[in-house]
Amino acid sequence: MSPLRLLYLALAIWGAIHPMYYFIGWFRSHGWSLGGMVEAWHANAATSGLVWDLTIAAVALTVFILAETWVRKNWFALIAIPATFGIGLSCGLPLYLFLRTRPVT
Repeated sequence: MSPLRLLYLALAIWGAIHPMYYFIGWFRSHGWSLGGMVEAWHANAATSGLVWDLTIAAVALTVFILAETWVRKNWFALIAIPATFGIGLSCGLPLYLFLRTRPVT
């Protein structure tokens, strides 16, 4: 495996674990309410801007993944879409790059 692929994989793992540490801490402090977390994301203009920035980037990544998958027929790479919206862009993007750069057999 190339060093670049290893870096993408490491970033995907970090992007899954590090944000979840904070999310789980928040849920433990404020209750297991997804609605409450979404409300917290829009606590002020700065956080709302960040949420929209990440949402637009996640949608752009999804469009790119769909277009690339259609051309490359790398169907397994579609797993990056639920990773992006279920875990976060910090996991989904490097995961897709990891999957996209696999050697063709």
